[in-house]
Amino acid sequence: MRKKANVVSKKTTKKSVSVKKVSSKRTRKNNGRFILRLYIAGQTPRCIAALANLKNYFDTNFPGEYTIKVIDLLKNPQLAKDNQILAIPTIIKSLPKPVRRAIGDFSDIERMLVGLDIHPKKL
Repeated sequence: MRKKANVVSKKTTKKSVSVKKVSSKRTRKNNGRFILRLYIAGQTPRCIAALANLKNYFDTNFPGEYTIKVIDLLKNPQLAKDNQILAIPTIIKSLPKPVRRAIGDFSDIERMLVGLDIHPKKL
């Protein structure tokens, strides 16, 4: 005689995610050429500097071609585990592919560009 397996269905609940979108004024079909997620933990000086440095670089070199989503891990600590965030601030470039990560306040632009595989526009 065969035993029936007990199947338990779990309802998944969606947690509210605190995300702040910082985007340039012009948008394209994919909401910009670059899709970036910046993971921070509160309003620390290093996290504030990271966002300022990113915005400054992209506003200067790619105006209207980027979106930055700021994700505060103090409000959503589970996202650190889900997205394998080991240090903050961490930036993840989703588009264009390949997905790349960088850690730090991004004061060294050259290092950030290499880490994220971003090539400045040629004039």
